[in-house]
Amino acid sequence: MADNLAAIRGAYEAFSRGDVPAVLAVLAPDVSWTEAEGFPYGGTYVGPEAVLQGVFMKLGTEWDGYAAVPREFVADGDTVVALGTYSGKFKATGKSFAAPFAHVWQLRDGKVARFRQYTDTVLVRAALQ
Repeated sequence: MADNLAAIRGAYEAFSRGDVPAVLAVLAPDVSWTEAEGFPYGGTYVGPEAVLQGVFMKLGTEWDGYAAVPREFVADGDTVVALGTYSGKFKATGKSFAAPFAHVWQLRDGKVARFRQYTDTVLVRAALQ
């Protein structure tokens, strides 16, 4: 359990420094990554390449200063929940937002097998308009 928590903490740290390869390295080859319905990139992506193209590349090119900052973790066996805040400025509109998130990470053999995002999509979408 401590190793799973360390892996997820490390993924957030890597994301915060823009080290996308380090984030992708913690994902299982068949990872199921679900962005919330109503989120700009809502849907389920399977495999690290799909996550890279469908989520991370868009976050990196469509937003300025996009951040996902966890403030609390809850770990139980192979599941780690992170609670935190998203923020960023959408380049196309120049509008910023901040919204709470809950991320549910399920690990298998030390790799992320499943990710689910929960957030206030209304706050995020307001930055898009």
